Amino acid sequence: MTIAGSEHILSQSLNMPVQRRFAVVVDDHDLVRDGLRRVLLDRCHFENVLEAADLEGALDLLAQLPIVDLIAIDLHMPGASGPEALPALVEAFPDARIVVISGSESRDDIVGCLAAGVDGYIPKSLSVVEIVAAIESVLSGQMFVPRNILRRGVAVDPPSRARREIVGMEHLTPRQREVLGELLLAKTSKEIARALNVVEGTVKIHLAAIYRALGVRSRSEAIAKLASRS
Repeated sequence: MTIAGSEHILSQSLNMPVQRRFAVVVDDHDLVRDGLRRVLLDRCHFENVLEAADLEGALDLLAQLPIVDLIAIDLHMPGASGPEALPALVEAFPDARIVVISGSESRDDIVGCLAAGVDGYIPKSLSVVEIVAAIESVLSGQMFVPRNILRRGVAVDPPSRARREIVGMEHLTPRQREVLGELLLAKTSKEIARALNVVEGTVKIHLAAIYRALGVRSRSEAIAKLASRS
Protein backbone atom coordinates (compact mmCIF):
# COMPACT_ATOMS: atom_id res chain seq x y z
CA MET A 1 0.00 0.00 0.00
CA THR A 2 1.33 3.47 -0.87
CA ILE A 3 1.78 5.88 2.02
CA ALA A 4 1.32 9.58 1.34
CA GLY A 5 2.14 12.56 3.52
CA SER A 6 0.45 15.91 3.04
CA GLU A 7 3.57 17.49 1.59
CA HIS A 8 3.69 14.78 -1.09
CA ILE A 9 0.10 15.04 -2.29
CA LEU A 10 -0.70 18.73 -2.46
CA SER A 11 0.55 18.67 -6.03
CA GLN A 12 -2.01 16.02 -7.01
CA SER A 13 -4.39 17.13 -9.70
CA LEU A 14 -7.85 17.65 -8.22
CA ASN A 15 -9.35 19.23 -11.31
CA MET A 16 -11.23 16.17 -12.56
CA PRO A 17 -14.30 15.58 -10.36
CA VAL A 18 -15.11 11.96 -9.55
CA GLN A 19 -18.65 11.28 -8.41
CA ARG A 20 -18.97 9.32 -5.18
CA ARG A 21 -22.27 8.23 -3.70
CA PHE A 22 -22.24 8.18 0.10
CA ALA A 23 -20.01 9.53 2.85
CA VAL A 24 -20.74 9.49 6.57
CA VAL A 25 -19.23 12.06 8.95
CA VAL A 26 -19.15 11.11 12.64
CA ASP A 27 -18.24 13.86 15.10
CA ASP A 28 -19.87 15.24 18.24
CA HIS A 29 -19.27 18.88 17.25
CA ASP A 30 -21.86 20.46 14.94
CA LEU A 31 -19.38 22.91 13.45
CA VAL A 32 -16.91 20.19 12.51
CA ARG A 33 -19.62 18.01 10.95
CA ASP A 34 -20.98 20.92 8.93
CA GLY A 35 -17.52 21.91 7.71
CA LEU A 36 -16.60 18.38 6.67
CA ARG A 37 -19.96 17.91 4.97
CA ARG A 38 -19.38 21.01 2.86
CA VAL A 39 -15.84 19.92 1.98
CA LEU A 40 -17.01 16.44 0.94
CA LEU A 41 -19.88 17.80 -1.14
CA ASP A 42 -18.17 20.76 -2.78
CA ARG A 43 -14.52 19.71 -2.99
CA CYS A 44 -14.61 15.89 -3.04
CA HIS A 45 -17.78 15.65 -5.16
CA PHE A 46 -19.85 13.30 -3.01
CA GLU A 47 -23.50 13.03 -3.96
CA ASN A 48 -24.68 12.45 -0.38
CA VAL A 49 -23.03 13.23 2.95
CA LEU A 50 -24.78 12.04 6.11
CA GLU A 51 -23.93 13.13 9.64
CA ALA A 52 -23.97 11.51 13.07
CA ALA A 53 -23.00 12.94 16.46
CA ASP A 54 -22.00 9.63 18.03
CA LEU A 55 -21.13 6.05 17.18
CA GLU A 56 -24.62 4.70 17.73
CA GLY A 57 -26.15 7.28 15.39
CA ALA A 58 -23.51 6.48 12.79
CA LEU A 59 -24.30 2.78 12.92
CA ASP A 60 -28.00 3.53 12.46
CA LEU A 61 -27.15 5.51 9.32
CA LEU A 62 -24.72 2.94 7.97
CA ALA A 63 -27.27 0.16 8.40
CA GLN A 64 -29.60 1.96 6.00
CA LEU A 65 -27.08 2.57 3.22
CA PRO A 66 -26.66 0.09 0.36
CA ILE A 67 -23.01 1.09 0.10
CA VAL A 68 -20.75 3.67 1.69
CA ASP A 69 -17.62 5.08 0.06
CA LEU A 70 -16.12 7.00 2.98
CA ILE A 71 -16.47 7.04 6.76
CA ALA A 72 -14.82 10.02 8.46
CA ILE A 73 -14.86 9.53 12.22
CA ASP A 74 -13.57 11.45 15.22
CA LEU A 75 -11.40 9.58 17.69
CA HIS A 76 -12.96 10.79 20.95
CA MET A 77 -16.74 11.16 21.17
CA PRO A 78 -19.77 9.54 22.84
CA GLY A 79 -19.78 5.78 22.25
CA ALA A 80 -16.15 5.61 21.12
CA SER A 81 -13.00 6.85 22.80
CA GLY A 82 -9.68 5.91 21.30
CA PRO A 83 -8.73 3.33 18.66
CA GLU A 84 -10.30 0.33 20.45
CA ALA A 85 -13.49 0.20 18.36
CA LEU A 86 -11.78 0.84 15.00
CA PRO A 87 -10.83 -2.76 14.09
CA ALA A 88 -14.49 -3.75 14.39
CA LEU A 89 -15.51 -0.83 12.16
CA VAL A 90 -12.93 -1.91 9.58
CA GLU A 91 -14.30 -5.48 9.69
CA ALA A 92 -17.91 -4.37 9.51
CA PHE A 93 -17.46 -2.07 6.49
CA PRO A 94 -14.58 -3.49 4.43
CA ASP A 95 -15.62 -1.74 1.22
CA ALA A 96 -15.55 1.74 2.77
CA ARG A 97 -12.50 3.94 3.04
CA ILE A 98 -12.21 4.87 6.73
CA VAL A 99 -10.34 7.92 8.01
CA VAL A 100 -9.97 9.28 11.50
CA ILE A 101 -10.22 13.08 11.60
CA SER A 102 -9.14 14.15 15.07
CA GLY A 103 -7.89 17.04 17.12
CA SER A 104 -5.30 14.76 18.70
CA GLU A 105 -1.81 14.76 17.23
CA SER A 106 -0.51 12.22 19.72
CA ARG A 107 1.89 9.75 18.15
CA ASP A 108 0.26 6.92 20.11
CA ASP A 109 -3.22 7.85 18.83
CA ILE A 110 -2.02 8.08 15.23
CA VAL A 111 -0.07 4.82 15.23
CA GLY A 112 -2.85 3.06 17.15
CA CYS A 113 -5.47 4.07 14.59
CA LEU A 114 -3.34 3.12 11.60
CA ALA A 115 -2.48 -0.21 13.22
CA ALA A 116 -6.23 -0.80 13.63
CA GLY A 117 -6.51 -0.84 9.84
CA VAL A 118 -8.00 2.55 8.97
CA ASP A 119 -6.98 4.19 5.71
CA GLY A 120 -5.71 7.43 7.17
CA TYR A 121 -5.37 9.76 10.13
CA ILE A 122 -6.08 13.42 9.41
CA PRO A 123 -5.37 16.02 12.12
CA LYS A 124 -7.97 18.78 12.35
CA SER A 125 -5.12 21.30 12.43
CA LEU A 126 -4.50 20.80 8.71
CA SER A 127 -5.74 23.44 6.28
CA VAL A 128 -8.81 22.79 4.17
CA VAL A 129 -6.58 22.31 1.11
CA GLU A 130 -4.50 19.73 2.97
CA ILE A 131 -7.59 17.92 4.29
CA VAL A 132 -9.05 17.72 0.77
CA ALA A 133 -5.75 16.38 -0.57
CA ALA A 134 -5.56 13.83 2.25
CA ILE A 135 -9.10 12.59 1.59
CA GLU A 136 -8.44 12.40 -2.14
CA SER A 137 -5.30 10.35 -1.54
CA VAL A 138 -7.27 7.91 0.63
CA LEU A 139 -10.05 7.63 -1.93
CA SER A 140 -7.45 6.88 -4.61
CA GLY A 141 -6.19 3.90 -2.59
CA GLN A 142 -3.31 5.41 -0.63
CA MET A 143 -2.94 5.54 3.13
CA PHE A 144 -2.58 9.04 4.57
CA VAL A 145 -0.05 9.53 7.35
CA PRO A 146 0.51 12.98 8.94
CA ARG A 147 3.86 14.50 8.07
CA ASN A 148 4.98 14.68 11.71
CA ILE A 149 4.88 10.87 11.80
CA LEU A 150 6.74 10.57 8.49
CA ARG A 151 9.41 13.02 9.63
CA ARG A 152 10.06 11.00 12.78
CA GLY A 153 10.75 7.95 10.66
CA VAL A 154 8.17 5.85 12.47
CA ALA A 155 7.42 2.57 10.73
CA VAL A 156 3.70 2.22 10.06
CA ASP A 157 2.56 -1.08 8.66
CA PRO A 158 -1.16 -1.50 9.32
CA PRO A 159 -2.72 -4.87 8.53
CA SER A 160 -3.98 -5.16 4.99
CA ARG A 161 -7.69 -5.74 4.64
CA ALA A 162 -9.43 -7.47 1.80
CA ARG A 163 -12.14 -5.25 0.41
CA ARG A 164 -15.26 -7.23 -0.29
CA GLU A 165 -18.96 -6.80 0.07
CA ILE A 166 -20.37 -8.62 3.07
CA VAL A 167 -23.37 -10.57 1.85
CA GLY A 168 -24.78 -13.40 3.90
CA MET A 169 -23.76 -15.15 7.07
CA GLU A 170 -20.85 -17.01 5.48
CA HIS A 171 -18.85 -13.77 5.39
CA LEU A 172 -19.04 -13.01 9.12
CA THR A 173 -15.67 -12.85 10.85
CA PRO A 174 -14.90 -15.16 13.80
CA ARG A 175 -15.43 -12.30 16.26
CA GLN A 176 -18.75 -11.38 14.65
CA ARG A 177 -19.84 -15.01 15.02
CA GLU A 178 -18.94 -14.84 18.70
CA VAL A 179 -21.08 -11.73 19.09
CA LEU A 180 -23.90 -13.47 17.25
CA GLY A 181 -23.69 -16.42 19.61
CA GLU A 182 -24.00 -14.10 22.60
CA LEU A 183 -26.88 -12.26 20.91
CA LEU A 184 -28.79 -15.51 20.55
CA LEU A 185 -28.49 -15.91 24.32
CA ALA A 186 -30.54 -12.68 24.58
CA LYS A 187 -27.65 -10.73 26.10
CA THR A 188 -27.54 -6.94 25.96
CA SER A 189 -24.67 -5.13 24.24
CA LYS A 190 -23.15 -4.36 27.63
CA GLU A 191 -23.36 -8.02 28.68
CA ILE A 192 -21.81 -9.16 25.39
CA ALA A 193 -18.97 -6.66 25.87
CA ARG A 194 -18.25 -8.06 29.33
CA ALA A 195 -18.39 -11.65 28.09
CA LEU A 196 -15.95 -10.97 25.22
CA ASN A 197 -13.79 -8.47 27.12
CA VAL A 198 -14.29 -5.64 24.61
CA VAL A 199 -15.79 -2.16 24.82
CA GLU A 200 -19.53 -1.77 24.19
CA GLY A 201 -18.91 0.37 21.10
CA THR A 202 -17.06 -2.55 19.51
CA VAL A 203 -20.03 -4.84 20.13
CA LYS A 204 -22.39 -2.35 18.48
CA ILE A 205 -20.20 -2.22 15.38
CA HIS A 206 -20.16 -6.02 15.15
CA LEU A 207 -23.94 -6.07 15.57
CA ALA A 208 -24.28 -3.59 12.70
CA ALA A 209 -22.27 -5.96 10.47
CA ILE A 210 -24.46 -8.89 11.54
CA TYR A 211 -27.64 -6.96 10.77
CA ARG A 212 -26.32 -6.04 7.32
CA ALA A 213 -25.44 -9.66 6.61
CA LEU A 214 -28.93 -10.79 7.63
CA GLY A 215 -30.73 -7.92 5.92
CA VAL A 216 -32.40 -6.77 9.16
CA ARG A 217 -32.34 -3.58 11.25
CA SER A 218 -32.67 -4.71 14.86
CA ARG A 219 -31.69 -7.49 17.26
CA SER A 220 -35.28 -8.72 17.49
CA GLU A 221 -35.48 -9.02 13.70
CA ALA A 222 -32.11 -10.81 13.65
CA ILE A 223 -33.19 -13.33 16.25
CA ALA A 224 -36.51 -13.91 14.49
CA LYS A 225 -34.82 -14.43 11.12
CA LEU A 226 -32.31 -16.91 12.53
CA ALA A 227 -35.06 -18.74 14.36
CA SER A 228 -36.98 -19.15 11.11
CA ARG A 229 -33.92 -20.78 9.51
CA SER A 230 -33.55 -23.42 12.20
